[in-house]
Amino acid sequence: METPIIEMSQVYKKRGNREIGPINLTIEPGYVVALAGHNGSGKSTLLHLLTQLIHPDSGVIRWFGQAYPDGMPVDTRQWVGYVPEQPTREEDRLTAEAAAAFRALWYPGWDETRFQRLLERFQVPQHTRLSRMSKGERRKFELAAALAPHPRLLLLDEPSSGLDPFAWKIMLEELRDCMENGKTTVIIATHIMDEIKRLADYIVLMHEGRLLGKLEKDHLLENSKEMWFEGTPEEASELPGVIETESEGGLQRIVTLAAGEASAILEQAGIRPIRIRSLELDDILWHWSAGQIPGGTEILGEKKGAGDS
Repeated sequence: METPIIEMSQVYKKRGNREIGPINLTIEPGYVVALAGHNGSGKSTLLHLLTQLIHPDSGVIRWFGQAYPDGMPVDTRQWVGYVPEQPTREEDRLTAEAAAAFRALWYPGWDETRFQRLLERFQVPQHTRLSRMSKGERRKFELAAALAPHPRLLLLDEPSSGLDPFAWKIMLEELRDCMENGKTTVIIATHIMDEIKRLADYIVLMHEGRLLGKLEKDHLLENSKEMWFEGTPEEASELPGVIETESEGGLQRIVTLAAGEASAILEQAGIRPIRIRSLELDDILWHWSAGQIPGGTEILGEKKGAGDS
């Protein structure tokens, strides 16, 4: 069994009047994990803990099987790529070319050919100071620089912020290419539903500083349905995975997270659904944050899959 890329055990952190925890999370290598949740739910704080920009008040974090309470050593940090939501100002006076040369000193795996290809593809001006770039240009530079060293762990905080639709599609293509060799694990904090649907293998939902669970995205989308059929309220409530019911006369409406099993049971009873509608991802996350998907993986199980192509 491969060593997990990230293990967080009973991690707590308080910042001002906000607190996150307990965070118990294991992330296996080679997958894309999307951190979802509303603003202020704790997504960026979790990423800051993983980059050691901040340290937990209690609990243990392991990277590649090792804990580093006194600071991650350089030879481990070299395997971690990071794109923050807001770029740091230390490099503002440098050009893209100069900033890349500086970063290359810290990353033995820096691939200059790949970096130049990404700059060209993203159309980033090399000889312009980072402070003079538009928000989108700066974001594209940060993405190119994070991908250039072939990181084993790539942490992305709202990576599409400021990107135009063309650059956004290029970012998705590059992240998929990055995943093809199975050697890179990506954790992406985003509120863009289409990003999650196109990229993620797993979804981790944060809500008010708490981690509500980890679910396999494809399994979640395939099995979350709204169904209408003729029957009794008792028949509706006894179906598996039901989180919402409504009865009008002899017509039953249910929302279930186990649509395949529910359909099979109805078919055995000689009942054919009148209508079936797939839930949108934002609807599923709403039900989840409202506590209607308790335990996350305990409801649907963990089933590993690959990101969408």
